[in-house]
Amino acid sequence: MHRLHAYPDLRAMFRRLWLAALMGIFAALAVSGFRYAMLLLEEILLSNDTGSLVNAAAGLSPLRRLLTPALGGFVAGALLWGWQKMNQQRPHAPTDYMEALQTDDPFDYRSSLVKSLASLLVVATGSAIGREGAMVLLAALAASAFAQRFAPRDEWKLWIACGAAAGMASAYHAPLAGSLFIAEVLFGTLMLASLGPVVISAVVALLTTHALNDNSALLYTVHLSLDLHVREYALIISMGLVAGLCGPLLMWSMTATHNVFLRLQLAPPWQLALGGLAVGLLSLLTPAVWGNGYSVVQSFLLSPPLLSVIAGIFICKLLAVLASSGSGAPGGVFTPTLFVGLSVGMLFGRLWGIWLPGPDEIAILLGLTGMATLLAATTHAPIMSTLMICEMTGEYRLLPGLLMACVIASVLSRTLRHDSIYRQHAAKH
Repeated sequence: MHRLHAYPDLRAMFRRLWLAALMGIFAALAVSGFRYAMLLLEEILLSNDTGSLVNAAAGLSPLRRLLTPALGGFVAGALLWGWQKMNQQRPHAPTDYMEALQTDDPFDYRSSLVKSLASLLVVATGSAIGREGAMVLLAALAASAFAQRFAPRDEWKLWIACGAAAGMASAYHAPLAGSLFIAEVLFGTLMLASLGPVVISAVVALLTTHALNDNSALLYTVHLSLDLHVREYALIISMGLVAGLCGPLLMWSMTATHNVFLRLQLAPPWQLALGGLAVGLLSLLTPAVWGNGYSVVQSFLLSPPLLSVIAGIFICKLLAVLASSGSGAPGGVFTPTLFVGLSVGMLFGRLWGIWLPGPDEIAILLGLTGMATLLAATTHAPIMSTLMICEMTGEYRLLPGLLMACVIASVLSRTLRHDSIYRQHAAKH
């Protein structure tokens, strides 16, 4: 029979858990700071206080709607380009939490903050890129800065992981999925010895976010009354197969678009401005292309549009995401991937709804399934993807079906394309 750990081990464990709670608080403050800065910038630049970039775009004149993303991209590109020119003689250090977890070098804090500022500029001016990438980076930076002062060097990676997981939890209101994001995507496996502090950081970050916002609501409101029987499980699993094919196609499209921008050989300010101009042009067709897609996802989940409307917005938004990501706009691709998955799922659901009763319910069910399975197909992290959708929407009864579909989507996608979207996206920066 094995003996319990000695007291010094228990003391070290409690010290780690206490530090993990502090990391969660720091991460929540960093995420909230970025969110409030973005709202302030939107109010100054766009006279928008609703928090929705789609509403902001709808209220602008066609000329401002066209030019605003381009100008934001130009300024952000000039900032990144100028900083790179100033520091080109300095030795390279990680500027991203994924890179920091894969090396033994400390963060380049100043470069990471400049990168976050550039991301703030592009997301506040309508670029179709995720704001959450910068939020998670800032959370990891805050955790790293604290760890370098108060923790031994061999623990630095653990605390960066805690900060990143806490940032995910704070941004998406999903502490378990945020923890598994670190375990599946960044660590590559479930490292149980490190998972305890990561979970503590994520949960504390979520509680701190709720306290700061005085709101504990789910990220997405969903009204799904459909009973799950054999037919529904068959639809969910079939969506996993569709997403397993669409995931590699989306990643290939992002790579191809980025290569097109590189072949133009433009300076970074003009490259990001061109990506922003593409978003501005598409926004003349529909303002829904602005931003990371959160408000559009919510409106679709509350009231699924007709097939033609979903298809039109999906095509425009997908092109905007490809233009923003391909131009090198600093930001995340997590939330845009959720939008693409929702749209593919709802299109699939609308087609099934032609023959099956309850078309709106089927569209919502497969929309949620599309979000989870495309996320699994692009991140190769099926457990995280399943929990992410359940935590964001509160639809935990979908968990068994989503887990099966996400595993299918992940395996099929990995068979067709080895790299995940995060390995690919990180390689571009």
